[in-house]
Amino acid sequence: MEQIGRNVSPAERRSWSRSLEVLGQDLADAGLGQVEMLVEYQLPLTSKRVDVILAGADPRTTDDSYVVVELKQWSYAESYEGSENLVAVQHARGPRLHPGVQVGLYCEYLTDFLGILAGQQNPVRGVAYLHNAVDRDISDLFDRQATEQSRIFTKQRRGEFLDYLRTHLAPTSGAGAADRFLCSSVRPSRHLLRYAAQELKDRSHFTLLDEQRVAYELVLHAVERARSADRKSVVVVSGGPGSGKSVIALSVLGELARQNRSVMHATGSRSFTQTLRRYAGKGSTRLKNLFGYFNSFMSAERNGLDVLICDEAHRIRGNSVNRFTPKAKREKARSQIDELIAAARVPVFLLDEHQVVKPGELGNVEVISSYARQLNLDIEVVSLHSQFRCGGSEAYERWVVDLLDLDGGEPSVWVGDGRVDLRLADSPEEMEAFLASKQAPGVSARMSAGYCWPWSDPRPDDSLVPDVQLGGWSRPWNVKSDRSVGDAPGSAFWATDPNGFGQVGCVYTAQGFEYDWSGVIIGPDLVARDGQLVTRRDESKDPAFRNRKSVSDAEADLLIRNTYKVLLTRGMKGTIVYSTDPETREYLASMVKVIRPVETVYETPIGGVLG
Repeated sequence: MEQIGRNVSPAERRSWSRSLEVLGQDLADAGLGQVEMLVEYQLPLTSKRVDVILAGADPRTTDDSYVVVELKQWSYAESYEGSENLVAVQHARGPRLHPGVQVGLYCEYLTDFLGILAGQQNPVRGVAYLHNAVDRDISDLFDRQATEQSRIFTKQRRGEFLDYLRTHLAPTSGAGAADRFLCSSVRPSRHLLRYAAQELKDRSHFTLLDEQRVAYELVLHAVERARSADRKSVVVVSGGPGSGKSVIALSVLGELARQNRSVMHATGSRSFTQTLRRYAGKGSTRLKNLFGYFNSFMSAERNGLDVLICDEAHRIRGNSVNRFTPKAKREKARSQIDELIAAARVPVFLLDEHQVVKPGELGNVEVISSYARQLNLDIEVVSLHSQFRCGGSEAYERWVVDLLDLDGGEPSVWVGDGRVDLRLADSPEEMEAFLASKQAPGVSARMSAGYCWPWSDPRPDDSLVPDVQLGGWSRPWNVKSDRSVGDAPGSAFWATDPNGFGQVGCVYTAQGFEYDWSGVIIGPDLVARDGQLVTRRDESKDPAFRNRKSVSDAEADLLIRNTYKVLLTRGMKGTIVYSTDPETREYLASMVKVIRPVETVYETPIGGVLG
């Protein structure tokens, strides 16, 4: 038996011990004591873990044979409100995934990503083993048609389970099969890529213009050159908000999938990745698996992918370690840039240097280029200048950058350019009423703010606390977790779910997204004094800013300015701004001469949700 993974709580350890003891005895009674058990196997490129994978030889062919086992200690379960895929479990709150569905998805994922399983007929089988249950107490679970990847056994069917194991595993050593499984290459299978290519083609209607098309062609050229010359190269695509970076990323992903190149998409944003999985991967768990996170590649095979598309690369961090990282991996941790570059023959980084808003984020053109040069790699840099957000107004984005003093330019008076509608509000009530009047089917509006108010957990009655309080007006922040609270959507979907209106989004939730109309509350962390904007870090409630030793005042100043740059450039049609500070409201009034633009209809990819 080999244990794979992490330290666990005493309760989990006791639970596993009981279940593993039962499974171990079953293997012994079946005469399969030499079969290898891979315990808590972590699915590659994810944080998900499989309870047990049995590795051995097929009794008929002597080929490697693998059985995924999902262990459940449930004694009673029934269908959840008639659902075929959800179940209600005794003493458990809320619905759970049907164990047959759960283990079937594990089998599918392994088949899609492990090279050792590619091209085989039924390369891995799956069972859910409810060793405390009898049939009558889980009878609803049998209503779902079982497959080779989703069989269910109970303690009442223990004899059938032993026969099943003997059918698929020989009474010989499974050490070799286990070693080959653990050392397998990790990359999307050709079958998955063919599937993804068709799905993305059907769902995307992207038109790439000018340097967008240049960037797209350059990535494809670099892939072909790396293949023919057997040499790695790095591509960096830099552009402001709305310049089309994510459209390029999805277009490249779809084209490379059509070419059967092994390719994945990754970001450092949970909200952005979850939204891509919901919209680009809608209805397909397999397609969703092509969208991962930057910290998924700590143990990735070097050059295991042809291409790794790193979207929102300004969110790259120093390393991928977090509180769940096992001690052994912590001690061997490399820089996150090193992990991402190493993972593919052509790593592609798409970024906006003015969107670094969190301490520890370090992705920019120079950092990535310098690292690539140290490795003696070819580097291609593409700059995107066109603007497809903010009414297509490059002038507005430039005005925001100068206003916030991000590039050394002098702030100027906004006189409008007929493309974007910029307004100032005298109160939060006025701002919200304006945004509410713009809401209509197919038209989205959101409110966001600097992180200047506390952020409470939901109340026991599952309602949100109105933490953002301005005089007699108050609203809650967006939901903290991915779980909806009442009618409010989970944090990953605040920007795209219509019910996101009514909560105030923070920069971490808004970043990477766009909506038609944007309301921005400038808090007391950015105020005008003596004719210029200054930051006040002590007014920020962001926990990341508390420690002055880890985040200097200069760093905090830049991060606060970048935060408002992000928030002020989310609106496709227009933006309305309110400042909590009277002097700042006067300053903004002197910097904005309102000229109303002609109304224009904008079309954006995948429901208008991607930055």
